[in-house]
Amino acid sequence: MEILSHNFAPCRHVADTRQNLNNKHLNSRQAKLLGGKRSRVLLVRIHKRVQCASLSAGGHLGLNHSGTNSIVKSFKAPQTSRSADSKVLSGSNSGYVIGGEEDASSISEEGESEAKVLIPALPDESNGERGALISSCFWEWKPKLTVHYEKAGCENVGSPPVLFLPGFGVGSFHYEKQLKDLGRDFRVWALDFLGQGRSLPFEDPAPQYNRENDLEGKETLWGFGEKTEPWASQLVYSIDLWRDQVQYFVEEVIGEPVYVVGNSLGGFVALYFAASNPHLVKGVTLLNATPFWGFLPNPVRSPRLARIFPWAGTFPLPSRVRKLTELVWQKISDPGSIAEVLKQVYADHSTDVDKVFSCILETAEHPAAAASFASIMFAPQGQLSFNEALSGCRKNNIPVCLMYGKEDPWVKPVWGLQVKRQVPEAPYYEISPAGHCPHDEVPEVWW
Repeated sequence: MEILSHNFAPCRHVADTRQNLNNKHLNSRQAKLLGGKRSRVLLVRIHKRVQCASLSAGGHLGLNHSGTNSIVKSFKAPQTSRSADSKVLSGSNSGYVIGGEEDASSISEEGESEAKVLIPALPDESNGERGALISSCFWEWKPKLTVHYEKAGCENVGSPPVLFLPGFGVGSFHYEKQLKDLGRDFRVWALDFLGQGRSLPFEDPAPQYNRENDLEGKETLWGFGEKTEPWASQLVYSIDLWRDQVQYFVEEVIGEPVYVVGNSLGGFVALYFAASNPHLVKGVTLLNATPFWGFLPNPVRSPRLARIFPWAGTFPLPSRVRKLTELVWQKISDPGSIAEVLKQVYADHSTDVDKVFSCILETAEHPAAAASFASIMFAPQGQLSFNEALSGCRKNNIPVCLMYGKEDPWVKPVWGLQVKRQVPEAPYYEISPAGHCPHDEVPEVWW
């Protein structure tokens, strides 16, 4: 599969390019899959000032020409003397695609032409189409710190490696669609951050030796004891921990530089990891990336200020925090609350989120989930801010691609546009209708 550049020549060129790519680059298996898929139609509006910029091979990650999940190859479109802003619409909702050196503030409705683009859907398993086989694995990074991850396409030796990082409260299961589709042609991994998903501990980091809850018939919550186990003495579920987790995962499990993709919190971690380890990263794609994380000061960056706060997410939890955590956790882990959050972040309520809901609920029922949530909430900020990490990526010439769901109620596209202004060469896609998790909501469009 090939990637369709984020900047286009006139509409006829878009259609012709798609046809040429289909004829030239699709193998017989891929062509068969495309022919059998259900499709949706998007309207592409092209601004009158057009320039066909290109994405170098192995460079940015972006929309592909067919709509199936292809992510790392690209083609060079012919150059013209005019610059472009493009729009992508689904139904009556509009979204921007901004590219090149064009400033994000210069978007205009003026002088646009329109073309309908057919976007094939993902493989339909009910019709006998098969995605890649997904394997569920565990990797012990440190004693008692075991990381869960999923992988697909490892038989595709020599193909580009792609690593997906999840948002807060979810895990590798949130990228099932990407693993099934991309895994047919690439090597793909998705991991669960420590303290989330299936990377919660197998043992209690701070056991309660007075089992009053057991006597009352209540399930004992892990991490609520008075004394921490030696293996968890320095444990805090911080963004610095996750950055290091990703670094060692790439070095020890994948074994080579990767394209890294992150949604929400995962976007921040992806950028932070890339800025800290440019030799391990080929490119970064941010999907509605949160531009901040953590409330307390970082002890390395601001040691004096950090000392003001006596507790910053370590185990055991202080008694006052335990009581607060129990109250808050009882509310937010309720199935009704989880369903309400999913309703907020998915713009298209017809999207099937049953499996996502079940996986989140399963995680919430883990005895370590409440204390892990408290650790995450009180963990310090990272040593680099989002903007500093972004500057680090640009300084090291790491390609960055920006993809945002327009209807996200939390990380609104204005944040993506701010990043675009800081990195004007980065392609920016805004898709509608799509919310905070566009990779799950409209995967055939995003990849």
